[in-house]
Amino acid sequence: NQRCRPEGAPVEFGDYHPLKPIMVTDTKTRRGARKGSTSSSSSSSSSVPPDPLSSMLDGTDPLSMFAAASASETPTMSHSKKEQDEDAVGPDFEPWSSKRGEILARFTTTEKLSINLFMGSDRGKTWSSAVSEKVRTRLEELDDLEEGSQRELLNLSQQDYANRIEELNQSLKEAWASDQKVKALKIVIQCSKLLSDTSVIQFYPSKFVLITDILDTFGRLVYDRIWTMYIYILSLPQPRHLQEAQYFSETCLNWFFKIASIRELLPRFGIRETLPRLTAMIRGIGDPLVAAYARAYLCRVGMEVAPQLKDSLNCNFFDLLGTFRQISGESVQNQLVLQRVETPEYLTLYSPAISWILQCIAYRAPEILLTEMMERCKKLGNNALLLNSVMRAFSSEFVAARATDFIGMIKDCDEAGFPKHLLFGSLGRSLACSDPPESERLTILNEAWKVITKVRNPQDYINCAEIWVEFTCRHFTKREVNTILADIIKHMTPDRAFEDAYPQLQSVIRKILNYFHDFSVLFSMERFLSFLDMFQKDSVRVEVCRSIMEVFIKHQVELTRDPVILNAMLHICKTMHDSVNALTLEDEKRSLALLIIGFIRMVSFGRDFEQQLSFCVEARATFCNLEPVLVQLIHTVNQLAMETRRVMRGSHSRKTAAFVRACAAYSFITIPSLSSIFSRLSLYLLSGQVALANQCLSQADAFLKAAVSILPEVPRSISVEGKLRSSESFLLDFINNFLATVLVVPDHPEHGVLYLVRGLLNMVQDYTWEDNSDAKVRVYISALPLLAAMCQETYLYSIPKVDSNETLYGGDPKFLSEINKLCETLIGQILDHLKALSRDESTKRQGAVAFSLFGILLAHGDLRNNKLSQLAVNLWNLSHKHGHCETRISVRTLEYMKHQAQQPNMVHLSDTVQRLTLQSRT
Repeated sequence: NQRCRPEGAPVEFGDYHPLKPIMVTDTKTRRGARKGSTSSSSSSSSSVPPDPLSSMLDGTDPLSMFAAASASETPTMSHSKKEQDEDAVGPDFEPWSSKRGEILARFTTTEKLSINLFMGSDRGKTWSSAVSEKVRTRLEELDDLEEGSQRELLNLSQQDYANRIEELNQSLKEAWASDQKVKALKIVIQCSKLLSDTSVIQFYPSKFVLITDILDTFGRLVYDRIWTMYIYILSLPQPRHLQEAQYFSETCLNWFFKIASIRELLPRFGIRETLPRLTAMIRGIGDPLVAAYARAYLCRVGMEVAPQLKDSLNCNFFDLLGTFRQISGESVQNQLVLQRVETPEYLTLYSPAISWILQCIAYRAPEILLTEMMERCKKLGNNALLLNSVMRAFSSEFVAARATDFIGMIKDCDEAGFPKHLLFGSLGRSLACSDPPESERLTILNEAWKVITKVRNPQDYINCAEIWVEFTCRHFTKREVNTILADIIKHMTPDRAFEDAYPQLQSVIRKILNYFHDFSVLFSMERFLSFLDMFQKDSVRVEVCRSIMEVFIKHQVELTRDPVILNAMLHICKTMHDSVNALTLEDEKRSLALLIIGFIRMVSFGRDFEQQLSFCVEARATFCNLEPVLVQLIHTVNQLAMETRRVMRGSHSRKTAAFVRACAAYSFITIPSLSSIFSRLSLYLLSGQVALANQCLSQADAFLKAAVSILPEVPRSISVEGKLRSSESFLLDFINNFLATVLVVPDHPEHGVLYLVRGLLNMVQDYTWEDNSDAKVRVYISALPLLAAMCQETYLYSIPKVDSNETLYGGDPKFLSEINKLCETLIGQILDHLKALSRDESTKRQGAVAFSLFGILLAHGDLRNNKLSQLAVNLWNLSHKHGHCETRISVRTLEYMKHQAQQPNMVHLSDTVQRLTLQSRT
């Protein structure tokens, strides 16, 4: 948030001391025009009797100084928002908000907490004569708020405590919104007092976060009020602008005077002078932990309102260094004994405060300053807590360049106060981001691992080891990484310690995969697969396998036949496949199947086709529960059959034919295991086409007959993307593809003429189509072009080395007669359907079917036949009878016929065209 920074009057604070006598001087100021504006009483001054503790001192309190300044100078908003933005820190500065959640999650307690809010009255007390009437009135208002009320909440859990603090935060906002400004101040004062309570010391960092949220809220409310008034004044015309500016000045001074009168709240008026003063005042806080967090809060505010004032940041840090000797003092140690807190645990409580102060100092700081900070740490006897914070706060480049020096400092630290593995963890984080000198890298790794491998607690060990894995992968080979994996297995296997460290172990895998994309190298690490065996929780194991597969598919560019890779990847894919059960969601199945398919596509044995087929056989047995994988395997085998024929053309014909038949057998056995009827239909047809292309006629015949035999199983509706849709369009597409294939399929010598076509049409006749559907007759209409093509002396297309019916029958009259009979039967069925549509008054459907049949007769029929020509004319008239045909299509059809009639062998079309008329819609 942004804060108002008005200019303060020049005041000398060098001789300021809180024990000096309080002298309050009120001067007359102009009364504001608005209701509620604060006016000063008549000028007066008073003094107090000499105090033995302050008789040697002389000075005035901040309130008097602010008032004196206001008599001679009207404060103005010295910085515009643009200037504030220019002074603000950049996006590269990690904000406090990003640390808030981590602190609350890290510093927890099971102890009972309490909140004591005293909102009562101090009626009986006597005010010093040195306090002016105006100040006394303000202070009494604060004391009289909700007179006699006192809230003491005991035995609160951590969550209850956080909830109560949030309630106070909301109460503050509500009080402010309802113009109860004094009540709002009271809430802030009482909450500020809670910061001095360290009765549950382990919770103090989290308490600090919660309480300072309220202070931040109060600061935003005050600032927003003043800023809104300032913007309002700027929008006024000149005469009113001056009047309102006076009121605005009084309001600003009023708030700063008011807060200056409250010892729990300190003003930020004149930031350049105030920051040093507040920094010095924190020296009076006796508890070093409370003082550390007070300094952290001051640095936080300083970075928000005046990041360019670095001296106060440095001074806070140096003052903090001076308080470390208090930790070993009697007062702190007695407190730790009383609360049963060990010194190492107590030291960690300082981490957020110290890290924040150091982050503020290190932000865009010159290297000479960072070096000075580092040297000061050395002079303190290499305080481990401080050293840890330095390594976390300073730039990774700075730490990496001096990694050897930091290791030396770590060695000199006392192990009892702060475990060295935590220090090496912080060092490892920096080295994972920036590179140390190349000549020092091996020494750094050895020194770090000497300490890490001796850590006995498995959780502490893996937390540190996981950090250094990245440094190892970044700079070393598989040999060093394999050594670290072996060490991790050694530490995490006893007592199944790995079960409590799955997140860290997963992180190790991710880091290795980030640097090792050559899977022949990765799987040649002896300990890699053993490391994977530690993931024994099903969900975690599958997630790890998934991450490996994703990297493999992304980075494995070349096809592979490496047995090491194949065996390892089959094991990983099988792990994913075996996780599928009846409760697995379809999306999860699809996701796993895609990963396994990606692996299958990358496997190639070159011209060793038998080995490739053997792999597919093994994969079918391994991945039998994932249908998309089986579909991919069938496609792979069909491609293998075609590739075999292409490569082995002209040589080893018997061996090649035997292999192709083996591929066909693979597909024929696998297809029935698929649950999707349309997958089975399409694969039967595809496999039949592949077999036909390889001159395996009996296998092709078997595939096509199998496809026809399962047509009755096609449901009337199927699920597409979670929605039920009619299956008719899919079925018609399949039948059209089937008919196109049948043209080149020779009749089986043991079956009748056109047995596949007849079998298909019989299935279509018996199939239960949807009500009010024309799908069946559309199949009949689609079959007519096929039958017409079969009458040709030379077919439109053929397959090399496969004799189609054109060769088998050679235009035999009996064959042509069978085709004509079948055509007459189909046309009769279509005409009967048109009559039925007429009875049902389905004129639109009738017109569409009639026009489709007309088009077939025009394209494939011999219209020199009078009966056929008359049928075409009747169909044209029927399709246009009710005006449902599109005129544009009809006109283009007539133009085509006229153009064709000009051909020497198509003159007969002229008579037909003359008999066709266009009818408008009526």
